[in-house]
Amino acid sequence: MGGHLSVNTGELDGFEGLHEAVKGSHVEVMQLERGKLRGTLSHVGIGDFSLSIGAFNVGVRTQRTSADDKLIIGMLLNATDRVTHWAFDMQPADVLVIPPSVEHDGVFHRASSYAAIRFDMADLPSMFGGEPRLADAATWQAKNHFRADPTIGMAGADRLPQIISHLARYPDSLSETSAEFWKRAIIDCVRGTAVAALPPDGTSYLPSAMKLVRHVEDYLRAAGSRPVHVSEICSELRLSRRSLHRAFHEVFGLGPVTFLRYKRLCTIRSILRESTPDQTTVAKVAIEQGFIELGRFAQYYRAMFGEYPSQTLGYAG
Repeated sequence: MGGHLSVNTGELDGFEGLHEAVKGSHVEVMQLERGKLRGTLSHVGIGDFSLSIGAFNVGVRTQRTSADDKLIIGMLLNATDRVTHWAFDMQPADVLVIPPSVEHDGVFHRASSYAAIRFDMADLPSMFGGEPRLADAATWQAKNHFRADPTIGMAGADRLPQIISHLARYPDSLSETSAEFWKRAIIDCVRGTAVAALPPDGTSYLPSAMKLVRHVEDYLRAAGSRPVHVSEICSELRLSRRSLHRAFHEVFGLGPVTFLRYKRLCTIRSILRESTPDQTTVAKVAIEQGFIELGRFAQYYRAMFGEYPSQTLGYAG
């Protein structure tokens, strides 16, 4: 992988471990409950972009003053009691905006878990392309709180720990392009909550569905075999998720996420058929193409092609 991806995970043995609760930043911590603080803390770093996930068993007070120009987007993953950040009461899957150089103050009354994404404001257009208000730096310049729609937000809250767990297991299987895919996948976990919390802007516009789909297919063709996240398409082609979804349903009868999954499955099959077991593994190819749960991937693959990926690789040569 070189230096563009790093994955670290470890056990917490006291509140001092939470000083590094956000990768690349120092957090002051005070314990609020009796008992030994135990938990876990994990970091994924992709260049200047990072995801941190922490879980702990007692209440804490956290304070942080940023000395750099990085934006932090937080998400409460789970809580057994009240959690507040500034004056915001947080519920699981809620998203918190911590602008650059703004002091942060949080209180976790009991056992909790959180995620924190830290990246440069200049990356907003590429990360949130297709959603003009989220790509606009002005949206992220003030302390803010996006209340989660439980049907949307919990899916992202569940997926973030899965991503960090699997990247920790297969760090050497990622190429630079697949690392970029996972960066977009991480952002996508908070995107739904933020979009749903914004008021309607009344600017939706649907071009010809077939023309739009052809533009997407041209882009995918130019990308070759690397995995392409749906947010990248929205960013590069300046499309909203809603327009993309409607167009793909009109043309194919399925959504763009499903379409992209089918394309990645076809790419994997081509790679496996051209490889041998001593050249690669199913897990390596799957993670490079953006599949995080290998058991579910195998089910997708078998449903699509009538055989397991290991069988395809075994047939090679």
